[in-house]
Amino acid sequence: MPKGNLRRRSQRFKCLMCDRLLWSVSELLKAVRVTRPLPVHRSKLQACRWFGLNLLDMFAHAGSTLNMLAVLLLCATVAPLRAFVDELDDSLLEMRQIEDIWLIKFYAPWCSMCKQLDPVWHQIGSELKSVGSPVNVGKCDAIANAGLAKEFKVRSYPAIFMWKNDVKYLHIGPRTGDAIVKFAHRISGPLIRPLTSLKLFQHALSHHDVMFVYIGASSPLKGVFSAVAQEMIVSTFFFSASREVLPKAVSLPALPTVVVFKDAGYFSYNETSDGSLKAWIKRERFNNYANVDSYMLYAMGDSGKLVLLALLDDASVSQQNLRNIHFGFMEGDHYINGLIMGKLGLPAIVMLNLSTDSYFLPPTSLETERHLLDFLDQVLDGSIQAHGGNGVTQRVRRFIYETKVTLLPLFAEAPLLGCFLLGLPLGLVGLVCFVCRTALSDHGGQEDDDDRHIYSRRQIPEKKSD
Repeated sequence: MPKGNLRRRSQRFKCLMCDRLLWSVSELLKAVRVTRPLPVHRSKLQACRWFGLNLLDMFAHAGSTLNMLAVLLLCATVAPLRAFVDELDDSLLEMRQIEDIWLIKFYAPWCSMCKQLDPVWHQIGSELKSVGSPVNVGKCDAIANAGLAKEFKVRSYPAIFMWKNDVKYLHIGPRTGDAIVKFAHRISGPLIRPLTSLKLFQHALSHHDVMFVYIGASSPLKGVFSAVAQEMIVSTFFFSASREVLPKAVSLPALPTVVVFKDAGYFSYNETSDGSLKAWIKRERFNNYANVDSYMLYAMGDSGKLVLLALLDDASVSQQNLRNIHFGFMEGDHYINGLIMGKLGLPAIVMLNLSTDSYFLPPTSLETERHLLDFLDQVLDGSIQAHGGNGVTQRVRRFIYETKVTLLPLFAEAPLLGCFLLGLPLGLVGLVCFVCRTALSDHGGQEDDDDRHIYSRRQIPEKKSD
């Protein structure tokens, strides 16, 4: 390792340990009710002075040995979590090294979801460091550090990004600890992971529901595969292997090729029938039958396939295997009610075309497998009319529906506040209309007066000539 990088890492480690020690003492002081504040913009002399004075206060207020041991135990369990998350600012744009990998959470001080995510974020930092991950975990106040937020094009809060090399990856999945850690491992690792043995292939197959594997030597197809992996690594894993690594039961028509392994089976990419590799991977990166949440349903809209959803209280639907349709189940009907702008009774089956925001409902109850297959055939051949869509009329209806859904609970819980929020914009619109109408009336009256004045001046010479 170059001496410059080693020196920078040593300095970073020293700063981290100093901040961790100061934070630990701060927690001790809070526990024993010592309230001497820690300077925000502190020099080394100020920090040492603060440390010494507060140590004296701490021992003076600690009281008993048992109280001190309890405080030390508390700090020993909490401080390591905080130590692995850095508070970032705009200086990261200049100080960051090209080899550094950052997992950053952008937050706003007023954002309640950001505050709920904060303890999970510290656990993520601790977990990544405990497994030796090269990922640095940080958080940034996007309001106070507009330069860094602008660089990442932050539009909502909390926003989670991975910064590797010069590429910024946005996390669009669930904001849970497991999902974010998996996202960090996927981005921080190799773009295309090599599978060098049958045992390694079987291990990867047992840990991934969907695997895209490039098989063969270097070729133009591998270049396209790498380009697609660069863009879609946020969504799925990409692997490469030789033919000798795969089980003998895997039959391939030709090499090189790209194979997807999912749903206890596999099939190869065919450029003639499947189109572009990127579009094919977008279509096939989901299981044919899965527990669908709102994030996955949003991503399925980019696959070009129809989505058949069973809205259930539990997962008790048998698996289907049709290549042109995603099958899934969703617990509850809250998301679908917003899409169809109505209410579906549970259990229910609905077919979605997310590319046009349209949906299909079965004309009769689906009591057997034959009824379900007939319903699918009718959707595919156009016998059943689609509802919804994204036309102008539907957009107006959706606006009215969302306004009603938002305002009705508000009026039920706080009628006065609801009347104020609804009456304020209506009053402003009425005031603007009144001012505009008054201005137009005054302008029209002035023009009429000018016309009468000109007409009267034209009539005077005629009377004199007579």
